[in-house]
Amino acid sequence: MTRIISGLAGGTVLDVPAKGTRPTSDRVRESLFAALEAAGLLDGAHVADLYAGSGALGLESLSRGAASADLVELSAPAVSVIRANAARLRTAGVDAPARVHRANVTAYLATSNQTWDLVFLDPPYDLADDELSRALAALAPRLGDDAVVVVERATRSGAPDWAAAGLEADRDRVYGDTAMWWGRPAV
Repeated sequence: MTRIISGLAGGTVLDVPAKGTRPTSDRVRESLFAALEAAGLLDGAHVADLYAGSGALGLESLSRGAASADLVELSAPAVSVIRANAARLRTAGVDAPARVHRANVTAYLATSNQTWDLVFLDPPYDLADDELSRALAALAPRLGDDAVVVVERATRSGAPDWAAAGLEADRDRVYGDTAMWWGRPAV
C-alpha cells in the first residue's frame, strides 16, 4: 500500500496504476523526504514530479508544505490515478495546486514556462540513458538558481550525466536496487 507519509495529508492512501509504474517504496520516500526537510527544501517550493506514476513524490511534497506541484505523466491510466490521488489530498486539507499534465516529459519541458525549486525524475528503469539526458537538458533552463533535482533509477543504471545538461552532482544514496542521485544547477 502506498500512502502519504507525513504532513497535512499524512496517512492518506494513494492508488497506484495497475501496470507500467514502479512506485517508490515508503521506506525510500521516508528517507528522501527526511533529507529534503532537513535541508529546508520543501516549504514553499515549486515542485515538478516527472514520470509521475501515482504522483506520490509530488503529492508528498504538497502534504509537507510545497507551494505547488506539476505532475507529468504520459500514461492515460496513470494520469487518472494521479488526479484521483490529488483529489484525496484536497479532501485532507491540502490547498496547494497539483497540476496534472498528460505529456511526454521532454516535450512538456520544451514548452513549459514554469520554474521549479525541486524536481523529481523517477523514470521507468528501462528508460535509455540518452533519453534521460535529453530530459535533464530540457529541464535545466527551468530550474531556479538553488534548485535540487532528484533522479531515481535502478542502481545498475549508473549516475545521470549531469554535466551534459549543465548540472552538477550533489549527492547520492542507495537503497538496495534503487539509487537516488541529487543534482543542482552548475555554478
